[in-house]
Amino acid sequence: MDPDVRRHRAVYVISVAAELAGVHPQTLRIYERKGLLDPARTVGGSRRYSDLDIATLRRIQELTNGGLNLEGVRRVMELEGEVARLRAELDEARREAREAVERTHRQYRRDLVPVRNTPDRWLPRR
Repeated sequence: MDPDVRRHRAVYVISVAAELAGVHPQTLRIYERKGLLDPARTVGGSRRYSDLDIATLRRIQELTNGGLNLEGVRRVMELEGEVARLRAELDEARREAREAVERTHRQYRRDLVPVRNTPDRWLPRR
């Protein structure tokens, strides 16, 4: 299975997710109400957490242990998401620019006309 798919696959029930993240299950419910976390739901409505959700929970814990309140955590995570999005956008723009330069160089090579390698002698007029 693709590792990226595995990271997004929601398999953990709330008690297991809480234990993996080192918090109480009620804390996960609070984080969800505050918009910090959005776990998947089963058909019956039970929460299911993915490895990505667990990483998010650990990041929330890291930020709250650093002294931020939940609104501060939400804002920091929002900004981190924006930075990641902008970095991806910048990487894409750089890739496109590189490709444009390579296309231009290929075009120049096609437009070049071969020149004879032997120089003409120049003789002064008499």
